[in-house]
Amino acid sequence: MTNRIAQRFAELNAAGRAGLVTFITAGDPDSATTLAAMHALVRGGADLLELGVPFSDPMADGPTIQRASERALAGGMSLTGVLELVRAFRAEDPHTPVVLMGYLNPIECMGYGSFAARAAAAGVDGVLTVDLPPEEASEYHVELARHGLEQIFLLAPTSGQERVRAICAQASGFVYYVSVKGVTGGKSSEAGEVERAVGGLKAQTRLPVGVGFGVRTPDTAATLAAFSDAVIVGSVLVEIIEALVGDRAAIPARLEAFAADLRRAMDARRAA
Repeated sequence: MTNRIAQRFAELNAAGRAGLVTFITAGDPDSATTLAAMHALVRGGADLLELGVPFSDPMADGPTIQRASERALAGGMSLTGVLELVRAFRAEDPHTPVVLMGYLNPIECMGYGSFAARAAAAGVDGVLTVDLPPEEASEYHVELARHGLEQIFLLAPTSGQERVRAICAQASGFVYYVSVKGVTGGKSSEAGEVERAVGGLKAQTRLPVGVGFGVRTPDTAATLAAFSDAVIVGSVLVEIIEALVGDRAAIPARLEAFAADLRRAMDARRAA
């Protein structure tokens, strides 16, 4: 069976569209709201969902996503709980790809083989493990591949050519290009600089290239959609959730509306 990520990017390519990838933290502010938010983002136009696994020390994330992890952990969310959320999502949506983004410690505690088997059974399609360098990922990669899970890596503006080659050789699903020199939510690099970097990556891999970190507005998403295979949006969505923690029932509709704004802007730029 074709992995959902490959299938979705094939559909997008055939339609001449860039993918919209949305990130939220699982369990922020609670499981039921996260599940409703996942479906709302798809209704708004998200092509792929990135679900953050909350962790006590999310070193790649800025304050916004750090606080989201704290709220989720305080509410009792765990890696097992994240997999249960994906399973619940799959009961209604068998098609939208889901990627887990997180850190290695909870996965090591569960065990590579157990995690890969349980994630695949729940309906996960890929995993981005932020703090796992490719040099140390071979055992993990074997278990993910055995269960049909894609291994996604980050590449940064500071990545040297040797690192780029190593990651492109090991990555599957898509390559995630970080458009900022810093943590999530930071200021995005100048568009021309990002376009040149994406072009360089496309010369070295047949995988789709998604661009994220620092994408906060429909205009920025549209600019990136002109030359990337996917635009990845996270911190601004988590900010919407944070602002509505006191009115949780309003979160899904607000996320759906913002995703729709992003989707319209991206499609308009590709059609221009």
